[in-house]
Amino acid sequence: MSYVEKNLIPGERVLYQTGLHWVVLVVPFVLGTFFGLIGIFPLIGSLVGKDGALASVAIVFLVLAAALFGLAILSRNAVEMAVTNRRVLIKSGLLSRRTFELLLAKVESIGVEEGILGRILGYGTVVVRGTGGTPEPFKAIAHPLEFRRQVQQQIEQRESGAQHILVPAS
Repeated sequence: MSYVEKNLIPGERVLYQTGLHWVVLVVPFVLGTFFGLIGIFPLIGSLVGKDGALASVAIVFLVLAAALFGLAILSRNAVEMAVTNRRVLIKSGLLSRRTFELLLAKVESIGVEEGILGRILGYGTVVVRGTGGTPEPFKAIAHPLEFRRQVQQQIEQRESGAQHILVPAS
């Protein structure tokens, strides 16, 4: 069960959820592949020549490659961003955790920063600012414009619903 699902309050439902874009995996996967290939050649050499030292070197490189792959995937899955019918929730981190939860009524602005590559591939930085608070940037988020749109849509729905309730009867 995800952090967002575990921390919903009664009557709250998740309307949109996103996380880190796959682009954050590129560098670790390239490095992991590099170290994996470096490890395969000594492994083959150790099997042919029955050399224990060469096998040890191969194992070190292969373990390093596997660690890079694993850590990259864990890091990507450690970030959750959600819009509910009541608030914005953002969680990052696996062993140590950073959470950011903001009631929709307290959202002052949501900014999106996308570079050229981000626009092409669909990722960017989301900057959330609560009323009277400092901006909180979250980098490499998948579908940042959709996240912003969902937040704005929920704010609009809450405000239009509140206006109907607060209108005095004549």
